[in-house]
Parts: sequence; C-alpha cells; structure tokens
Amino acid sequence: MSDNKPSGRMDANAVDYWRASIRLIFICLAIWFVCSYGFGILFVDALNTIQIGGFKLGFWFAQNGSIYVFLALIFFYASRMNVIDREHGVHED
Repeated sequence: MSDNKPSGRMDANAVDYWRASIRLIFICLAIWFVCSYGFGILFVDALNTIQIGGFKLGFWFAQNGSIYVFLALIFFYASRMNVIDREHGVHED
C-alpha cells in the first residue's frame, strides 16, 4: 500500500499555491465590498454630489456600478488564477 502522498503534510508548493489563491480571493472580495456596499450605501451622499450622464454617482454605483465591477472582477480573477496556476505548475493545457 504505497502511495506517493505526503503523510499529513502539504509540500511547500501546495502551501504557496493555497496562500496565493486565498490572497487573490480576499482582494477581489474587498474590492467588490467597497464598490457595492461602500460606494452604493455608505458613501452615497458624498458620491451623489458628482453626476455622470445626468445621474448621481452614488445612485449609479448602487444600480449599475457594482454589477460592472463584479463582472470585471470575474475576468480579473480568471486571468490572475491562470497566472498563479502556471507559476505553481497546476495549470490545465
């Protein structure tokens, strides 16, 4: 019964890969939180002093901006994870 798995420990590459992945997730979640909750709710009064296309910026973030940021984050996450996968040798060909 010999399999080549480390017994109870992850190798250094796996730990580095995990840390890089979790760090990227936290960065994306922080950006999304600031744009959706921060700009759309907390800072709405300050942002409403600025207008874009006739709409107040706070309203725009609450209705559209957070969705656009979320979509941009999806593409950013996918491209960045491809880079992290290649750096750690776990990419798909």
